[in-house]
Amino acid sequence: MNRDYLKQIMTDQKDTYLSNPAIERNYPLEDHVNYCFVGIRRTGKSYMMYQQIRHLQENGIPLSQIVYVNFEDERLLEMSADDLNVILEIGLEMAGVDNRPYLFLDEIQNVPDFPKVLDSLYIKNNVDIYVTGSNAYMLSSEIATMISGRYVQIEMLPLSFREYMESTGSMNDRGIKYAEYLQNSSFPYTLELKNQPNEIREYLEGIYNTIVVKDIVNRKKITDTMMLKSVLQFIFDNIGNPLSSKKIADTMTSAGRKIDTRTIEKYLEAFRESYIIYQTKRYDIKGKQYLKTLEKYYIVDIGMRYMLLGSRQADAGHILENVVYLELLRRGYDVYVGKIDNYEVNFVAQSHKGTIYYQVALIVRDEKTLQRELRPLQAIRDHYPKVILTMDEDSEIQYDGIRRINARDWLLGLTD
Repeated sequence: MNRDYLKQIMTDQKDTYLSNPAIERNYPLEDHVNYCFVGIRRTGKSYMMYQQIRHLQENGIPLSQIVYVNFEDERLLEMSADDLNVILEIGLEMAGVDNRPYLFLDEIQNVPDFPKVLDSLYIKNNVDIYVTGSNAYMLSSEIATMISGRYVQIEMLPLSFREYMESTGSMNDRGIKYAEYLQNSSFPYTLELKNQPNEIREYLEGIYNTIVVKDIVNRKKITDTMMLKSVLQFIFDNIGNPLSSKKIADTMTSAGRKIDTRTIEKYLEAFRESYIIYQTKRYDIKGKQYLKTLEKYYIVDIGMRYMLLGSRQADAGHILENVVYLELLRRGYDVYVGKIDNYEVNFVAQSHKGTIYYQVALIVRDEKTLQRELRPLQAIRDHYPKVILTMDEDSEIQYDGIRRINARDWLLGLTD
């Protein structure tokens, strides 16, 4: 591409990050560290870049040292690795020979051979680099090896309930806002579409169709798009239920859509790579080993589930479970479904700080329900914290060391 043409595109794109509304994301960044942001489309990776650019400006970094390029710009769709090198040369020139440039490369996966360019950038000592990508090609073995030790990878999710509440300017009316958070979606841009349900639906349909067609069908060369969508809809309808490839295949086949387990596994891998679903494996708490059967699946956004299935499928208990699962991921945990004797623990959350066991239940006011939720935690003989999260409005209650906490308070970080 023509050098002057590329320079004009870069100048045009400055208006994007200077005029974009500020939607703060709770991902603290350190100075002079190279970052790679990955996650589903429209999850707010670009907002993280805009946020960091504002941070740099507030700390005295002039705009001339900030180079932002969004590679989803239609004018850049045919660019090559050589064009990327030209853009980087222009950016370094704009920053000035003696100044540190800050490079923000948005949706970098659209550029062929970008890993080699990123690798060559890394060896430059006086450059800060921020890159984003929207599919798991960013996490392929080649790129993961290149990024490891060179770029800090942050896997981003849509807005947490706390971020959603903060965006409203008030921490009041938690019950009403929790319902809005679920119904309206946690994708950041939907905040701009509040009280416009038709527009929100169209926006979510756009994300969904782009993921299915562009990120999955085209990239994985899948021929039966209708079957792919049917399998994805089945998973959306069965969040929090134990599933296997065979069970999914048998369900599809019994409905008159014959499919084998190998194809189901290919679809599941594609869904995970696009970040639209998350697989949670089972963990034997007593035997301290990971199990290979009957995983559970959770989805990236409940609003998208409403868009696909309608409110008639509003399983409030499993929806709360899904919200808690995503929050545990945000807090840096590796999350598993626990098995202890014949009982199931909703979540075993593990990190370098230790382990926490969580049961999630909509309400436990009925004594029989309460005892059902307590039994799995009571069966665990170690001394790690054990918590029941529920939508009951009561203050915290303890049962022989097992804490019962209001789920909304926990989601907002008002209690550990």
